[in-house]
Amino acid sequence: CISLESVTIGRNMSHISDSAFKGCSGLTSITIPDSVTNIGSSAFSGCSELTSIIIPDSVTSIGASIFENCISLESVTIGRNMSHIADSAFNGCSGLTSVTVPGNVTSIGSSAFSGCSGLTSIIIPDSVTSIGASIFENCISLESATIGRNMSHISDSAFKGCSGLTSICLLYT
Repeated sequence: CISLESVTIGRNMSHISDSAFKGCSGLTSITIPDSVTNIGSSAFSGCSELTSIIIPDSVTSIGASIFENCISLESVTIGRNMSHIADSAFNGCSGLTSVTVPGNVTSIGSSAFSGCSGLTSIIIPDSVTSIGASIFENCISLESATIGRNMSHISDSAFKGCSGLTSICLLYT
């Protein structure tokens, strides 16, 4: 569906299936209602013209690679009821400059933000206790990272290739 430009999900929809809009390269706008609680793996992968997304508070689960290679994606708002950011969720989103990780997230999967070369800073809230391997690999514009108080595990290669990184702040109690 390379010509599909806009999608509004109906209010009776509770789930967006795996790969539902994968490869819809012309998609620039998507509206997700509060009725949606789950978004499947690769649902928007390869939607290269999508510039921003708001994941509503009703969504508690997102699948792996949900926005992988959405190269024009600049900002993401993740609903406050999300508990886990899946593997490769934003992998290759080179235009991503802003993401807010909500305070209910407890873990972030491997390569979740890998290749987000436009990301300049990240704050990982106190609720997150573990981050996966290569989470920020090749985020070449990443200058600073603040990691919350309850972090118990930072996996291998978390900041590999982050050539612009000048500051990592590890909070502790």
